[in-house]
Amino acid sequence: MTTTSNNQPANHLFAYTVEEYDAGNGKNAKTWTRIGVAFPHQNGPGFSVQLRALPLDGRIVLLPPDGDDANRNREAKPR
Repeated sequence: MTTTSNNQPANHLFAYTVEEYDAGNGKNAKTWTRIGVAFPHQNGPGFSVQLRALPLDGRIVLLPPDGDDANRNREAKPR
């Protein structure tokens, strides 16, 4: 079972797409953009995924919510 940062069971996972780019100082940086959410099925294993956008590279990262996710997106926050 996935838990949140305060050890409470997470009832969902956030879906992100991660874009890497040149930060201009010779290093790469990443931008995390929340694109949806995944909820566990009530009657058995599995998840229902609801997306608001599709990632260009086809990669979706699913992570449990943390304290910062309650009120804002995770853009430009490294993980």
